[in-house]
Amino acid sequence: MNLELIGYLDLVIIIIYLIGMIFYGLYHAKRENSEDYFLAGRSMTWPVVGISLFAANISSTTLIGLAGDAYSTGISVYNYEWMAAVILVFFSIFFLPFYLRSGVYTMPEFLERRYDRRSRYYFSFITLIGNVLIETAAGLYAGSLILKLVFPEISMTLIILILAAAAAAYTIPGGLSSVVHTEVIQAVLLFTGSLILTYVTFQKVGGWENVMAVTPPDMVSLIRPVDDPSVPWTGLIFGVPLLGFYFWANNQFMVQRVLSAKDLNHGKWGALFAGLLKLPVLFFMVLPGTMARVIFPDLDNPDTVFPQLVFNLLPVGLIGLLMAGLLAAMSSSISATLNSASTLITMDFVKNLRPGLSSKQLVRVGQFATVILVLLAAAWTPQIEKFDSLFKYLQMVVGLIAPPVVVVFIWGMFWKRGNANGAFYSLISGFVLAALLIVINVTLPEAGISQWHFLHTAPLLFLVCSFIYVCVSLAGSEPSKEKIDEYTWKNTIYTDETASLRALPWYKNFRILSIFLLILTFLIVWIFR
Repeated sequence: MNLELIGYLDLVIIIIYLIGMIFYGLYHAKRENSEDYFLAGRSMTWPVVGISLFAANISSTTLIGLAGDAYSTGISVYNYEWMAAVILVFFSIFFLPFYLRSGVYTMPEFLERRYDRRSRYYFSFITLIGNVLIETAAGLYAGSLILKLVFPEISMTLIILILAAAAAAYTIPGGLSSVVHTEVIQAVLLFTGSLILTYVTFQKVGGWENVMAVTPPDMVSLIRPVDDPSVPWTGLIFGVPLLGFYFWANNQFMVQRVLSAKDLNHGKWGALFAGLLKLPVLFFMVLPGTMARVIFPDLDNPDTVFPQLVFNLLPVGLIGLLMAGLLAAMSSSISATLNSASTLITMDFVKNLRPGLSSKQLVRVGQFATVILVLLAAAWTPQIEKFDSLFKYLQMVVGLIAPPVVVVFIWGMFWKRGNANGAFYSLISGFVLAALLIVINVTLPEAGISQWHFLHTAPLLFLVCSFIYVCVSLAGSEPSKEKIDEYTWKNTIYTDETASLRALPWYKNFRILSIFLLILTFLIVWIFR
């Protein structure tokens, strides 16, 4: 153990935290039937839903990635965070009512009801790949990166296996209820530790004027030129919303938390609460990375900014708290993706292949699937070292797999003529194009298309897949009346909802709350424009 970085008290705090989270998660286990195990019995209230969404999103990869990008390229990385608030408003108004009223377990299941089983299986497969090879593996990698600094004598493979086992210890037996309840504790710990670190960092740099003395003015601006390597303004307008919509409105491991809400109002309030929690991320997760330029002007690897701040600025005890917070974020993200991936395998594949299985047998299948997924993610994790940047690795891959999925959800919701063939061929074409682009990026890095920013490539893919979707749909037959009536947007939904909202006080009216959230978001963006 590297005693220069961490003391025995810190180690005790970390161990107590890990053991405590496992027992707390098991205490809140729900596994009597498939609805209990995979959707926590659909009983979660809005604060739990909102905090769970936030905790699952603010993983260790995000903590490390936000600070690292703020150190190297500036605060424009925060554009992904405030855009989440806007996306969640859109999601609450248009998509969430369909998801909850349909009673689905998974997003691919929703696609089957709107289109057919081909789209369901394709999206399940893509989501599984994303959850295991991107989200879970990246979380394990980020956690192992930090612990390797503390325990240099232990191999990274062993560290990864220990982290995976800790996250799976309560996820496998307890299901989504265990995951969500532990996430609430983890979010509180994360907030507290990050606020302390921000305060200590600000005191250390001696004021904002010292930060600006070593920081170019454009690095503290959210709106960047078109050739900016981080988030160009064109990518902000056309690319970031695509990635955000995929992540918050289509991604199983995020939407699954909203599906666990006790009713539609709690689902909407919870989603808006998560959007509100994303806004202060600028101050206690992004800006510390920029302030670190004063303290560590010559770091070789920007991804080490956050742990360097923790190890060098905090006293014994608080280091353990922050390390526990990082492990909290990591285990939260891993447990979230593992649970959602096992839900996909069980409800989208096994249940259809073996319809005679009982509810308890489905739970057993989900638990076994989680074990396999943990091992697969742990095996892939060391490969991430081969990429330049953890955060850019995540964003690039999501930027290529998201557009075709967003096409079939958006067009399917608002265009009644869209049919099953249009959706399927759009998804397949998008997959082939994305795979081709990844191969070109790896084998021909100097090629013109390889030089494109992924936030420009994503909207281009969206346009191509939309063209295929529309053309194939128009060339085929119209979808059945049931699919149009039940799974496309109608103005009567808005008018009926307006009538029901009249009976609620203003602070329970999600439309008024949405307006407040959008105004607050606009003010922050305007100040840091």
